Amino acid sequence: MKSSDIKNDLQCVANKKKAIILARFFKTGKGDYGEGDVFIGVVVPQQRKIAAKFAELSLKEIKKLLKSKIHEERLTGLIILVNQYKKSFKVSKFKKGEILRKQFFNFYVKNISSVNNWDLVDLSCRDIIGEHLINRQRKILYQFAKSRNMWKRRIAIVSTWAFIRKNDFNDTLRLAETLFNDKRDLIHKAVGWMLREVGKKDERVLRQFLDKNASKMPRVMLRYSIERLPENKRRKYLQICK
Repeated sequence: MKSSDIKNDLQCVANKKKAIILARFFKTGKGDYGEGDVFIGVVVPQQRKIAAKFAELSLKEIKKLLKSKIHEERLTGLIILVNQYKKSFKVSKFKKGEILRKQFFNFYVKNISSVNNWDLVDLSCRDIIGEHLINRQRKILYQFAKSRNMWKRRIAIVSTWAFIRKNDFNDTLRLAETLFNDKRDLIHKAVGWMLREVGKKDERVLRQFLDKNASKMPRVMLRYSIERLPENKRRKYLQICK
């Protein structure tokens, strides 16, 4: 089972017209956040089908996919890695499963430079970084949040989605505050998205956070965070946003 086989399968379903659309959608032009990324036009459902065929791909071969200049090859590698992390919970011996999950977590962190567009981040970090840190020390997320690398900062906040699903909101709210002054729109959107997820679990917690912080938040961040609130509440917060 080789990464080259996956690359061949992806090429077999590549579509030049879709590649042009995807390259435009993911902002690959000069000076854009995805500058230099290469697309071959394979949609995610097709990638998931291919990933399922190579469920047992070794980390050595996954790394070859992650180091590819082709976006779909990196994404397919991450799909396989996420699936392997999830599958580790079904291992009969708990200790063996824990060893596997630590291995996958460390592998992800070591190769984090390959997780370099928003779809790659959003598909993978919650289910590997976030899931692994549920009952662990989370200092690494605060290190990522201070990184000059935008994708690490997005990983920091989106990874907390795993905690939110467990009704654990503290790190999401703390990290959100550290990112108020971030210059990148993609970070504003990610923070707003995670705050919205908090609100879906407990609207009271979200409203308390907004009462304290709405005036400090970038408008895009605020808009994303209040999407599910009643209209009168949305108007209230938008009026006090900076």
